[in-house]
Amino acid sequence: MTKPSVLFICTQDTKEEEARFTRAALEAAGVDVVHLDPSVRRTVGGAEISPETVAQGAGMTIEGVRALGHEGKCQDAMIRGAIAAAHAWDAQNPLSGILAVGGSMGSALAGALMQSFPYGLPKLIVSTMASGFTKPYMGVKDIAMMNAVTDISGINTISHDVFRNAAHAVAGMAKGYKRDKGPDKPLVLITTLGTTEASVKRIRQALESDGCEVMVFHSSGAGGPTLDALAHDKDAALVLDLSQTEILDHIFGGLADSGPDRGKAGLAKGIPTIIAPGNADFIIGGPLNISEVQFPGRRYHEHNPQLTAVRTGVDDLKRLADHLAANVRDAKGPVRVFTPLGGFSSHDSAQGHLQDLSVPGPFAEYLAQVMPDNVPVTAIDAHFNDEAFSDAVIAAAREMLAVKV
Repeated sequence: MTKPSVLFICTQDTKEEEARFTRAALEAAGVDVVHLDPSVRRTVGGAEISPETVAQGAGMTIEGVRALGHEGKCQDAMIRGAIAAAHAWDAQNPLSGILAVGGSMGSALAGALMQSFPYGLPKLIVSTMASGFTKPYMGVKDIAMMNAVTDISGINTISHDVFRNAAHAVAGMAKGYKRDKGPDKPLVLITTLGTTEASVKRIRQALESDGCEVMVFHSSGAGGPTLDALAHDKDAALVLDLSQTEILDHIFGGLADSGPDRGKAGLAKGIPTIIAPGNADFIIGGPLNISEVQFPGRRYHEHNPQLTAVRTGVDDLKRLADHLAANVRDAKGPVRVFTPLGGFSSHDSAQGHLQDLSVPGPFAEYLAQVMPDNVPVTAIDAHFNDEAFSDAVIAAAREMLAVKV
């Protein structure tokens, strides 16, 4: 049987001993090794993807990279080249896993490269940065990070076990890896928060009963971007963007701000999309005393000591409507919008703490005005969590899926 192939990323100009040790551990674990060496200072040799090949992937020579004379610019070039070289190799000789060993620079390169590969492919970084803030290296992909514990400087009794364990972990995952051939069922991607879970649960269960695979994402800062990444990477049949917290927080500086491109990936790809303003009644602020300063003169609900729900008004939601309308103007597929007239979340209800029935009506009118003519806006005389609202979304989803399938 052919051994699985593992891409191993490690600079030999500074970590030659560690690279040799880890490569030997991978080979002993029963996998073929493809060493990608993004060294800039010098070429040691022996790597299947050499520094020269990495530089070539960026349209440069290694001498040209060195001549940049700036570690940041050199790093940018080698990241571009490493991604290109790795994918070129994978196209000819499919990979079953990726392992990287490095410090901050090596982890940044490895993280960018791994983020360019699909979900499901095993990915592990042994890093001196793994005990701290890991989001820049992991992004929203399924990347594991393992603390190097000691500096990556020679082989000692701790690093010996760390590198060996990492090699065996990736080798084991690689042996069980099967490349994704696409979903067997129509794939539906949904955003929600706990405050709209009652409605979203009914929608999920209905679509699952129809034979769909449904993935739900918590829109608290990372969930929405993860949905966007999956919409970009996978053959999704439908996106139900039913929670707008991350977009509101981007507009107003809340904690769940996920950037200006939130919600655009599926639209740009032409995936049929339903948008609804779930959780549009609040911005996510920090502790109450901080939220009162950042968002003065509003209503507040202390969700817990770390998070405060800050009530939005009509003017706030007009800005949300403008943002959503701008997003859908360039959509390459069908888009429908549903908005409830009875409240946007459990906070915005008779049992909640932020109810304001004066907001949904004017928001619905403005939303209909600013949306492109080819995007129907349907106002439902119900609360977001009422069955009448979820039933309307379910019916529209089934119509759009029937056309897509």
